[in-house]
Amino acid sequence: MAVLLGMAFWSVWAGARGLTNTPAAVTTNGWPRGQGKLDLHPLTFGLDQVAFLRDNTFLEQPLWKYAASLVYIALAFVVAWLIDIIVNGWLKRWAARIPSWHDDWLLDLLRGPVKVVVFVIFLNVGLNIFEWPDRAQLFLSHAFILVVSFSVTYVVLKLVDLMIGLWRERMATAQDKVFADQLLPLMSKAAKVSILIVAGLLTADNLNIRIGSALAGLSIGGLALGLAAQDTVANLFGAVAIFLDKPFNLGDRIKILSVEGVVESIGLRSTRVRNLDGHHVTIPNKTMGNEIITNITRRPGIKTEINIGLTYETPVEKVRRATLILQEILGAHPRTNDLIISFNRFADSALNIFVVHTWSGTDVKAHFADMQEFNLKIKERFDAEKIDFAFPSQTIYLKSQSGN
Repeated sequence: MAVLLGMAFWSVWAGARGLTNTPAAVTTNGWPRGQGKLDLHPLTFGLDQVAFLRDNTFLEQPLWKYAASLVYIALAFVVAWLIDIIVNGWLKRWAARIPSWHDDWLLDLLRGPVKVVVFVIFLNVGLNIFEWPDRAQLFLSHAFILVVSFSVTYVVLKLVDLMIGLWRERMATAQDKVFADQLLPLMSKAAKVSILIVAGLLTADNLNIRIGSALAGLSIGGLALGLAAQDTVANLFGAVAIFLDKPFNLGDRIKILSVEGVVESIGLRSTRVRNLDGHHVTIPNKTMGNEIITNITRRPGIKTEINIGLTYETPVEKVRRATLILQEILGAHPRTNDLIISFNRFADSALNIFVVHTWSGTDVKAHFADMQEFNLKIKERFDAEKIDFAFPSQTIYLKSQSGN
């Protein structure tokens, strides 16, 4: 770096000395005879004074221009390296003030583009000092377009990785992470392929390459692919909708159409449910995204409606006593969240006591066990109190006619 900077200062001094010692008005255009505008530029690093580089040419250009261009390339690398060190140190100090778990990702995202942009700017300034032929200018212009295109594409691709990483880190449950391991890599690849295609088309357009036929081919191919794989694409979007909306998780008991069971797996094409009969049911994700889903697991409690019938011969006091017994048995249980007891109607063959019981929890097996204990206690207390349960019955009246 010291040698390159020394060469830069020396070239400035040499150029200034050359301008001072050159006779004025030798030619009509104001430049000394035998030298062009480029030869007296102070940033030639004195290479134009070397006879071998000045007198020999390549592609109709003196060799000292190529040598000076190599020096500019080296200087651009050095300046980009210095700027990277400075920016990296500043970014680290800035990131230290803001506690965040994704600072390293931001630093990696910014460091690469900063180096590339600085390198391109300094190299462009250095090489544009010289006057090159039209073919060389066209080549340099295309080269800069490619470098800028690669730099911008690199930043966008790294940004996709950053967003996918942020999304993955925000997964709260292990179930979401299992599904994300399937979906996020596919989304990342699809996004990157789309970005590369768009970047390639835009770069080709800036390079004056005709892309009309390519666009027409992509359109026709995309249409054919969309028609052939519309079910697959619909299932994939259904998986994305399930992942974003989260109507259920693995292990939830759901009901959709005529299927009711426990969700065992969520894939990119289908969701698999183990129904109550033990059968393994596969449901396409597009169906999951279009139909009404009842998530039984997410209910706050299990509501049970019970009709208890007493015989019509039961006295009023025993009916009242029956409601108090039900209140004592059901209301005292710690899992009882809500309870309604009412002697609500005179049924066809019984005095009906209507019970609405809400059990706190979603464990079906535990609920069945508690309901069994409730029923056993109710039967035991009713037998002790001589309260008889009614059963469906009919009374038939036979009317006899005289003479039969």
